[in-house]
Amino acid sequence: MVNGQELSYLLRLVIQRIFAAFVTLGVVSMVVFAAIELLPGDACQAFLGQMAQGQRLANCRAEHQLDKSPIERYGIWAAGLAQGDLGNSIKRSKPLEEVIGPRFRNTVILGLTAAGIGIPMAIALGVIAAWFRERKVDFWISGVAIFFMTIPDFITGTLLISLFSVWLGWLPGIVIMRVDAPITEVFSQIGLPVLTLMLVMIAHIMRMVRSSMIDVLASEFVMMATLKGLPRWRLLLLHALPNALLPAINLIALNIAWLMGGVLVVEVVFNYPGIGRLSVNAIADRDLPLVQAIALLMAAIYVSLNLLADLLTLMLSPKLRTQRVQP
Repeated sequence: MVNGQELSYLLRLVIQRIFAAFVTLGVVSMVVFAAIELLPGDACQAFLGQMAQGQRLANCRAEHQLDKSPIERYGIWAAGLAQGDLGNSIKRSKPLEEVIGPRFRNTVILGLTAAGIGIPMAIALGVIAAWFRERKVDFWISGVAIFFMTIPDFITGTLLISLFSVWLGWLPGIVIMRVDAPITEVFSQIGLPVLTLMLVMIAHIMRMVRSSMIDVLASEFVMMATLKGLPRWRLLLLHALPNALLPAINLIALNIAWLMGGVLVVEVVFNYPGIGRLSVNAIADRDLPLVQAIALLMAAIYVSLNLLADLLTLMLSPKLRTQRVQP
């Protein structure tokens, strides 16, 4: 139960972290803007191609305010963000909300599906590996996890395409669908992308849960509960597991942020119409407002999930809360 002093501390922490989040996003926006400015070429020249000359080029630059200084353009963009206006895409001639929205939905579907299946599996495998520590079960689970941790995503995806699509013919190897396809159609084609993401995510989370679970099982309160005759399943699930999950919360949050951030490589490998593939196309097109919006969106996801992970860790750890609120 959270007392008044602890609640006051948590509220102060939330305010501090929210302020820090806005500062972080501001710094990220400046870094992204400066990095794009250093790229060679011109956005309007890339957009117009062979027609990038004379009045047509001047009109394009004036329309998208590329004729202004970088400081002026950043100020205009930041002012628009403060009012909820992301701007317009140069290449696609649409408001960025319309360009990003459907693709972000697709990335969310892909990420949440992989997380919803992969996180419980990772926790279960971590608990099993810790319970059977240094036995064959542990060696097999840990060995497979290390294997997938060391292989790049694009190699894992390519191997899965070769196995399940080319050789067995069970799942489609390449996603072929409209950006705004119905959810039922999305689910029918994301088997291999989800499996690719799950294998990498399960490996990282399982290793963390296993290590944390081994430490908890060796603690004094678990030994005392064992001596008192507490059933194994109750000791494992109701006492050891909640304490073992605390160190893994931040890692789980980072994995979800990684999934929500677009999973660039996986989306490109499987031709999946999500944020990751859109960001690659935006950089190639020199679509500056779109690149800036995507980078800011991914940064906001990371900052938000890290804040949530910190708060959950504090709320689930009475000992940590008590230490933090002491004068």
